[in-house]
Amino acid sequence: MVNSGLDNLLTSVDAQALIVGRIAYLGHSASVSWRMENGLDELVGVFGDRVIKAFGPQHGFGSVVQDNMIETSHTIHPAWKIPVYSLYGETRKPTDEMLDGIDTLIIDLQDVGTRVYTYIWTMYLTMEACLGKGIRIVVLDRPNPIGGDITEGNLPDPEWYSFVCMAPIPMRHGKTMGKMAEWFKELNHWDLDLHIVDMTGWNPSMLWRDTGRLWVNPSPNLPTAEGCLVYPGSVMLEGTVLSEGRGTTRSLEQFGHPAIDPYSIRKELLNYLHKNHLEGMVLRPVHFQPTYHKFTGAVCGGFQIHVTDPIVFQSWKTMVYILRYLYHHTDIRPFWSLNPYEYKFEGLAFDWINGTDKIRGWIEGGEDIWTQICVPQEDANMDPYFIFT
Repeated sequence: MVNSGLDNLLTSVDAQALIVGRIAYLGHSASVSWRMENGLDELVGVFGDRVIKAFGPQHGFGSVVQDNMIETSHTIHPAWKIPVYSLYGETRKPTDEMLDGIDTLIIDLQDVGTRVYTYIWTMYLTMEACLGKGIRIVVLDRPNPIGGDITEGNLPDPEWYSFVCMAPIPMRHGKTMGKMAEWFKELNHWDLDLHIVDMTGWNPSMLWRDTGRLWVNPSPNLPTAEGCLVYPGSVMLEGTVLSEGRGTTRSLEQFGHPAIDPYSIRKELLNYLHKNHLEGMVLRPVHFQPTYHKFTGAVCGGFQIHVTDPIVFQSWKTMVYILRYLYHHTDIRPFWSLNPYEYKFEGLAFDWINGTDKIRGWIEGGEDIWTQICVPQEDANMDPYFIFT
């Protein structure tokens, strides 16, 4: 079984020596040890009253809030009676007051390997907030559930940076939280006292199913590890009027709309995907009735994406082609969501998600974009970890 950074901190005297002075903990419901105890509870068991504060990311420390732009409040932990500060409320970056009195800030977040999943950006802003304050940052590494060997998607345009994109990384980024923290420090030349407690037993070729660990959904709408494989593509549905399955038991693994008859388009859609060398999945026709979010109470026709070969499957590119097909072969209009996205009230949510408007332009029928959005192998200025096709 893979041991997480938290597991190794709990069992290693050398790792525990990294934790100096008064401690704050940034975690959530999926921040569990091998015995399925929450990380904060485990740390209090080791360090006692040296643990003085906690922080929670989007969805809250308990991962209970369903959607983006629904904020959580500061609270007091019911068992340990310490403040739990929300980093998805009045601020998304720790304030000086929140950081006051902290000697070591432990970051222990389970990520899902996709750029727009905000936990990497909460870590980014937390690291930035600690500059010049003499706070040691210790990141407890955890598996990337979709592995580290494959990257996919475009590099965002800095003009489209937002809370779901603050650095030049592709949609499927292939890094763990520990590796991402090291890369953020290097990218920005941050003078930080940063330490990583590594995993043992993990390698980048592993998917979650290979780790031997139990899955705890890190946010309410990723209930399965399999859904993480689909998420680098299905997250783009949030920028459309199509349902991404929120309000069902398979959110972000299926999509649909009341105007879609999956049986009438399935064969042609699959032929279109196969013609463009998009394999490794099955599109199963489904009908679902969301209990909340888009089309509450209405029956949507669509497809569930079942990944049959995760090495071959390209989630992001597959969804881009699915959206292009649906844009031109259905009467769904408007097609793009006009709602704000992660506190961006101008421009389209779909463009903020992708960090460019070029992908939407191609879906609508524009010129070929692939040579424009893919990083050439010879680009010497690009971190080779993020070169992809």
